[in-house]
Amino acid sequence: MNTTSISKDFLTPSQIVERLDKYIIGQQEAKKAVAIALRNRLRRQNVSDELRDEIMPNNIIMIGPTGVGKTEIARRLAKLANAPFVKVEASKFTEVGYVGRDVESMIRDLTDQAVNMVRNEKSEEVKEKAAELVEERLLDILLPTVPANSYESDEADEESGDVSGADLDAVNKKSREKMLERLRSGRMEDRQIEMELSGDSQGGMMQIFGPLGQMEELGGIMQDLMSGLPKKRKKRRVSIAEARKLLEQEEVQKLIDMDAVVKEAVRKVEESGIVFIDEIDKIAAPTTGAGGKGPDVSREGVQRDLLPIVEGSNVATKHGMVRTDHVLFIASGAFHVAKPSDLIPELQGRFPIRVELKSLTEEDFYKILTQPKNALIKQYKALLETEGVRLDMTDKAIREIAEIAAQVNDSVENIGARRLHTIMTNLLEELMFDIPEKHSDEDIVVDKEMVGSKLSTIVRDRDLSQYIL
Repeated sequence: MNTTSISKDFLTPSQIVERLDKYIIGQQEAKKAVAIALRNRLRRQNVSDELRDEIMPNNIIMIGPTGVGKTEIARRLAKLANAPFVKVEASKFTEVGYVGRDVESMIRDLTDQAVNMVRNEKSEEVKEKAAELVEERLLDILLPTVPANSYESDEADEESGDVSGADLDAVNKKSREKMLERLRSGRMEDRQIEMELSGDSQGGMMQIFGPLGQMEELGGIMQDLMSGLPKKRKKRRVSIAEARKLLEQEEVQKLIDMDAVVKEAVRKVEESGIVFIDEIDKIAAPTTGAGGKGPDVSREGVQRDLLPIVEGSNVATKHGMVRTDHVLFIASGAFHVAKPSDLIPELQGRFPIRVELKSLTEEDFYKILTQPKNALIKQYKALLETEGVRLDMTDKAIREIAEIAAQVNDSVENIGARRLHTIMTNLLEELMFDIPEKHSDEDIVVDKEMVGSKLSTIVRDRDLSQYIL
């Protein structure tokens, strides 16, 4: 059996959880599940050829209220894996035959995402070469080279002292070297030059509208065909700094082999693509009191359309056929009304891993405000620093905000960590409004008393509809 061991450079499940902990508070069970799923994909790629295709991904369904970290877990996981990732909402899809998006569009979107990802990677690889070519093109614009053969001299020319072709080449070379030195020094970035640029009006004019996924796909194919047609070139006066960017885009496109990009992108989708299906509970038909199904027949239709995609099938995209057998599907839903058992049995079977995410506590809110790399308080501090204002929040003030957020979530609709955005907006609204005129270049301290006075009305008022996101 020809198997290879996994390189130590790849993250272990515990390391994956550790990375997720930097952005998501709590939910250890869900983090472990996705960490194992990600590591299993890597393990599968190192299994022998005869078994590799037989190992199917363990799709995951995350159950929990809104705002507890379901989407963030999936998004951060895709970044860690450097994998194509797309988030879709199940409620946006309709059964084939109804007006709306068909479920196959999620794979088309995933493939487009992968093509963009690989194109950007390849662009970085050729950026240095493109920069050299851009310099040559700028030199051609600034110093048009006079062909040496137009100055080829005969014996009479040489006797009369005319410049020879070899001398002219030397002069041209020396001039270009001097100009190149000036270009690289940055002294000429503001100089205006006239150059020819490709017009892009033809590619963006054509749009095809239609109710079904086939029309959507046809529109994408037609736009690609139109963008491949020769474009008119027009002259523009631009600065050298702007010319660099425009010319670099053209040179990068010339250096990239798009056939290889598409091939690599399709491989990435098929081997490591991740689709996050949010609000899957919205297409579950809840049982009625009489024991029958709900009135919306299209919900079950969407589930049946979704089933072959999750099970594994070939989907036609503008980049070719894409197999979904080894795409990892992560579904999530609050399941307030419907239950996971209300999904059709076949679809339930395709999501064998179920994890329940817990509602956030007061202590969780405190940690969310202070610990993650992108913590909300850090964001507000960074925003205010742009105006010369240094914001400081006491520990008691942060504890008070966490307590209020927990109380409001308990007394009204539980929207999880999103409640903190509402609370912080109301707390700092007046300050953010007055900063440019009244508080520029100040140190502002937010203490527990200020939090209490600003947010007391929110806690007292049970009708909080105006504060709900």
